[in-house]
Amino acid sequence: MKRIYVAVLLLCMVTAGWADGQRPKFSPEKFRADLECFIVREAGLTPVESSTFFPLYDEMCKRQRAIFNRMRRIDKATPQNDADCRKLIKERDRLDMELKKIQQVYHAKFLNVLSPKKVFDVLKAEDKFHRRMLRNRDGKDKH
Repeated sequence: MKRIYVAVLLLCMVTAGWADGQRPKFSPEKFRADLECFIVREAGLTPVESSTFFPLYDEMCKRQRAIFNRMRRIDKATPQNDADCRKLIKERDRLDMELKKIQQVYHAKFLNVLSPKKVFDVLKAEDKFHRRMLRNRDGKDKH
């Protein structure tokens, strides 16, 4: 367990060293590692908590990504008439509800492996991380 924790921390330190002024290409692996490091730090997860939480978290993200991909296809569609628009709107609403259901199911699973306080801190940390990443992408904040 300690090896996993040390590996995550080392990865955090290595990826943090990219602040040389040039923005590297987006790397899903780096993004995931940075997110994990941030959540561990912000929520104060122990190595044991991390090893039980992150497999569930990854499972949730995989299911959410599948929904986001379907939503992306809807967003790229060019409906020809009102009936097509109505159909796409209903499908997008259904997918939104499916996303919320996935969150609800996995939040309950998280509560089985972490305290409610830690789950709350994880959710706050995830939101905070995503906001920071968006700001950094837009060049408004480099910290």
